[in-house]
Amino acid sequence: MTEVLVARKLGRRYRWRGGSNQALLDVDLSVPKGVVLGLLGRNGAGKTTFVRIAATSLMPTSGSLEVFGHDVVREADAVRERIAVIPQESRPFYWMSPTELVAYYLRMRGESTGAALRQAKETLEELELTRWKDTQVNRLSGGLRRRVMVAMVMASDAEFLFLDEPTTGLDPLARRSVWAAIRKAAKANRTVLLTTHYLDEAEALSDRLAILESGRLLASGTPREIAARVRHPYRVTLEGGFSEKELRALGQVTQVGAKTLLFTGEQEARELARVSLEKGTRISMGPVSLEDLFVQIVGKEISEEDEEVEASHAA
Repeated sequence: MTEVLVARKLGRRYRWRGGSNQALLDVDLSVPKGVVLGLLGRNGAGKTTFVRIAATSLMPTSGSLEVFGHDVVREADAVRERIAVIPQESRPFYWMSPTELVAYYLRMRGESTGAALRQAKETLEELELTRWKDTQVNRLSGGLRRRVMVAMVMASDAEFLFLDEPTTGLDPLARRSVWAAIRKAAKANRTVLLTTHYLDEAEALSDRLAILESGRLLASGTPREIAARVRHPYRVTLEGGFSEKELRALGQVTQVGAKTLLFTGEQEARELARVSLEKGTRISMGPVSLEDLFVQIVGKEISEEDEEVEASHAA
């Protein structure tokens, strides 16, 4: 399978007067052609930094990254011709309508005026934005503006799409329209790098996953490959009734609020359920989800914040 992105020992350190932050450290990652890669991590994990380097808008401080065989530093122009990007911090031109904005973007990429307008109309319809196609962007809600930015990228002929938190702030129905557009792009053999903190989104869309934490790549591969790395395939949620020492003898224990999560084997989970029933303790159990895998690999939930907040540009 052809690799369209290859990172080798990729690193990025942000420096400022009096301090620095290692946003990425020795990241080795490859992305095959035609897949959706879900890049997961908590706030400050390094997701946006990775996307910015891959999209040629930020220089690495160590290692290398190639897109379609082109080095993102030495051959940035060749990379830009074949990619399209929705940065996390992107803002549309407020004085244009969605139709004008998408068509203008396509014209900038070399499309004729007629082709750009036709493609803009089709893509806005696909993302359920036809109702607002002629409304000035500054009159749209933040969620609608975000969907217009998604439409710009999806309407392009780019082979590799970088979508940095594309559904942040969208309602569930709007998120589904973006999901459908991403699936359509993948079926057309386009490659998608999707950063998200919605694990249901990553689970629904991703062919492959990569998990970052504090700038380090902790796991990558297909969901099945990552699941195979985890020792404990069952999740048990308890509210009291057992000491932490008792539970640690059965598997991995994580405290989430007033509840205790135990990751263990199927037999151990069933035995614990039997004992809990005898004790009258509340318990639930089942096979691990992507959220559970994330907790086992990272040791924290994806929404959990560190006490020390990292610089926003290292997100």
